[in-house]
Amino acid sequence: MDPLTHTLTGLALSRAGLNRRSVYATPILLLAANAPDIDILAMAGGSAAYLHYHRHLTHALLAIPFLALLPVLIVRLFARKQFNWKWAYLISLLGVATHPLLDWMNAYGVRLFLPFSGDWVRLDVSSLADLWIWAVLLLAALAPALAKLVSSEIGARPSSGRGWAIFALCFLPLYLGGRTVLHERALAVLDARIYDGLAPARVAAFPDLVNPFRWKGLVETAPFYALYDLNLLGEFDPASGRILYKPVPTPADAAAADAARRTAPFQAFLDFSKYPLWRFHAVEDPEPAIQVEVTDLRFGAPPQPRFVATALVRPNGQVVHADFEYRPRPR
Repeated sequence: MDPLTHTLTGLALSRAGLNRRSVYATPILLLAANAPDIDILAMAGGSAAYLHYHRHLTHALLAIPFLALLPVLIVRLFARKQFNWKWAYLISLLGVATHPLLDWMNAYGVRLFLPFSGDWVRLDVSSLADLWIWAVLLLAALAPALAKLVSSEIGARPSSGRGWAIFALCFLPLYLGGRTVLHERALAVLDARIYDGLAPARVAAFPDLVNPFRWKGLVETAPFYALYDLNLLGEFDPASGRILYKPVPTPADAAAADAARRTAPFQAFLDFSKYPLWRFHAVEDPEPAIQVEVTDLRFGAPPQPRFVATALVRPNGQVVHADFEYRPRPR
């Protein structure tokens, strides 16, 4: 999830009652809910390094007890009052735990079981930034301020916001549970069809930013991928998809792909990518070379891909350069 969602979740936890356990519950939870994203420091090493280390050890279940110490120590540095260390740590522990749990819900995925397993796990039921979750959490965050304005006019006691916070926290599992049911329905629709005479090898469905009933469908067969705008409230036509054929590499293309795979950017990307589409282009740079590109179809498709690894490989197998970009510039 995005930082706003994590931050508002921490605020809701505090207002729901944890702020009664510690005077510093709010700053601890705001820090704790974002603590696993300390891996943003990996951006200093470039996009490929960030791809490899983002949602790495800091997002693993094993790291939660250790990361929970950091917000408590930071708040203690600036705290003017003494506080109960036990409660502060337990509050921080809960805040940190919400982070990988929410990240597990979206298509990016998270490596929960490091260092024992580097497998990415994901549920594909929410967007990286979900507008409905934003709306409810923002409502819970702003409601006390709005209530204070009203109460000042009529002389009533202002609200603490606890009821709204509890409502928002109850909304999250109910909403995500509902999206899980709709996601399973989308997968069933995609998997029950034949595509150009072929049964699907794999199917996937990724959530729409706004409409819970609309999904970005992806079907993989041996020769092609098919992309769909799937509306669960309407009829599904298997012939309506956009077809992206997988290339049949020449011996030179295959050799260039093997050389690219040995580079650090491609190793990080191929470990992360679940639906890779390869492309090969002969170029003069100014010498003859093959440009190898791999796109992860979860996050966009040509001509507007978003997650792309590229390499330029000479006929002798020399890799001139290899890189990964989140939003590549038009070529």
